[in-house]
Amino acid sequence: MLTDLKVKVGPQVYRYHEGAIDFVPTVLAEYQVKRLLIVHGSVSWEKAQPKMTFLKSLPIEIFYHRYTGECSYYGTELIENIAQEKEIDFILGVGGGKLADLVGYAAHKTNLPFGLIPTLASNCAPWTPLSVMYKESGEAEGKTEHYLRQAAFLITDPTLVIDAPVDYFIAGLADTLAKWIESEAILAQPHLQDEPFLQMAGYTAKLCETAILSQSKQAITDMEQQEVTDAFCHLSEIIIAVAGMVGGLGDKYARNAAAHAMHDAISKYLPESHRFLHGEKVAYGMFYQLALEEKWAAIDQLLPFYQELHLPMSLHQMEIYPKDEQVIDQLVAFIDSKEKVHLIPVEVNKERLKEAIYALETYLKDV
Repeated sequence: MLTDLKVKVGPQVYRYHEGAIDFVPTVLAEYQVKRLLIVHGSVSWEKAQPKMTFLKSLPIEIFYHRYTGECSYYGTELIENIAQEKEIDFILGVGGGKLADLVGYAAHKTNLPFGLIPTLASNCAPWTPLSVMYKESGEAEGKTEHYLRQAAFLITDPTLVIDAPVDYFIAGLADTLAKWIESEAILAQPHLQDEPFLQMAGYTAKLCETAILSQSKQAITDMEQQEVTDAFCHLSEIIIAVAGMVGGLGDKYARNAAAHAMHDAISKYLPESHRFLHGEKVAYGMFYQLALEEKWAAIDQLLPFYQELHLPMSLHQMEIYPKDEQVIDQLVAFIDSKEKVHLIPVEVNKERLKEAIYALETYLKDV
């Protein structure tokens, strides 16, 4: 029996269909909200507002705050100050992944309930009880803040989500595929195989992988044509919600491993990586983890998928390979410091982590 497993399945209410946003006032009434703070972005807010017709008739006080664009400690303090000054009793976040992370962490700091209306499908941030922290400059803090609370609701509409850049959706597909790549070997270890919640996490991760590898091309085409089809709805739902259940059920054993650790490392030590989306950096991280595990056949199998979606495969291909070996040493030291990487059932030390970087670059040199 595991004594360190913390199961945090997901938001208390989840709805995703046309017209679902009209249900938000019902949940706010359940929480007896009197003073609502809406945290939003800019472009995403313009697109979301027409779906939020309830704002005109809600019998409560509503305050608005446009976030800085980063999930940062500074941004958290801004929300804390507003919440205290305006005596806010509920926070509603409308936007993408960084905004969802920011609202979740700010709600944790202020001890307030919160709800989320995602405006794009690029990751499972609206589902998960953690926040990846960045500096206002865009540089990763190298720290993820975990908290025990989850959203009071996650509600959105596919006709809103489809009206977003396709690149973000593709990055979301890669980030979700990582759920399987990162958790498979960990969950397959004999001492973990009989744990019911870890079994469910593994089934869920496999569901994500199967759907993404088989339906991505159709879903991307549908999104490009702005057609809300079953393929698009199913995959966007998998990105936003189902992927979040993997870590929710499996905790640290299924949340992330070397792929996300590499994402965090290059975000911290390679500023030129900032031009890539979160999921794109995780895509490279997946190949890195497979190289660390010496699963070269798995890389071969994924190559056509990566090429079709134009996902990053190596640091040279991304044109961010560091010329200074000391930078590589920094990447390796950072990755080695993360407990999640040492859960992978292979030898993990600084030498092996460094060798995997070089081995992957060599393996993909002519691809």
